Amino acid sequence: MGDMSDLKVTCLQNYERYLHSERQLSAHTVRNYLYELNRASALLPEDVTLLNVGREHWQQVLAKLHRKGLSPRSLSLCLSAVKQWGEFLLREGMIAVNPAKGLSAPKQAKPLPKNIDVDSITHLLEIEGTDPLTLRDKAMMELFYSSGLRLAELAALNLSSVQYDLREVRVLGKGNKERIVPVGSYAIKALEAWLICRQLIPCEDKALFVTAKGKRLSHRSIQARMAKWGQEQALSVRVHPHKLRHSFATHMLESSADLRAVQELLGHANLSTTQIYTSLDFQHLAKVYDSAHPRAKKQQDK
Repeated sequence: MGDMSDLKVTCLQNYERYLHSERQLSAHTVRNYLYELNRASALLPEDVTLLNVGREHWQQVLAKLHRKGLSPRSLSLCLSAVKQWGEFLLREGMIAVNPAKGLSAPKQAKPLPKNIDVDSITHLLEIEGTDPLTLRDKAMMELFYSSGLRLAELAALNLSSVQYDLREVRVLGKGNKERIVPVGSYAIKALEAWLICRQLIPCEDKALFVTAKGKRLSHRSIQARMAKWGQEQALSVRVHPHKLRHSFATHMLESSADLRAVQELLGHANLSTTQIYTSLDFQHLAKVYDSAHPRAKKQQDK
């Protein structure tokens, strides 16, 4: 038993030199790898050592560490350490196959994009100015936040897409699926102000949002204008279309707690099947919207 222990110590020392000289890893990374290898080996069965460990053993170790609450990032580091150990043993001719090869750690969860709070949204949309581009941009941002539209959906809107008397917009979403979404009173007012200016611009087609030369506004231009206003209004986060869409969804959920209605308003494709089993209709969506959206309620006369 002593001989096996001595062999393990020697191998670990050679492994450390291998990481430094062959792999040319930093001293910090080498320390992390040695720590992770030691932590992983402590979880191996009593009759299993670092010199005869198999693939199934490493799988069990990763599962144990995962159950202990180790983060995906730490699990990934641990897996890198044991993979390098296997490569070292291969190089030394001590094993024929790296037992850790092909194993994967749980994927690191992508954090949800941070939404903009209601006060910041209000400040963003309080842009002043009567020039056409300012009125156009305000109408765009109001509509993004009012109705939770995607960038492509807003860019594709035509003059006929908005029904002002009904306060709704007809949107062509992913997969060419059409949906009707309520439009808040603030957005309606901003759109009406923009339309007065738009009538004075010779336009190429029936696009709702156009450039000063009358061309349909491109995705990139919309993004650039929103980023510009975010900076000018001194918001702490970068403003872009999906940020307003995400904020729309978050604020609606916070106010209504009606997840399915909000999903329907967002036009998520996976609800097409759900609709078969529900009586969810536009009247219900409109009711939830009117009671929950921060900028849906009619403005009070001052």
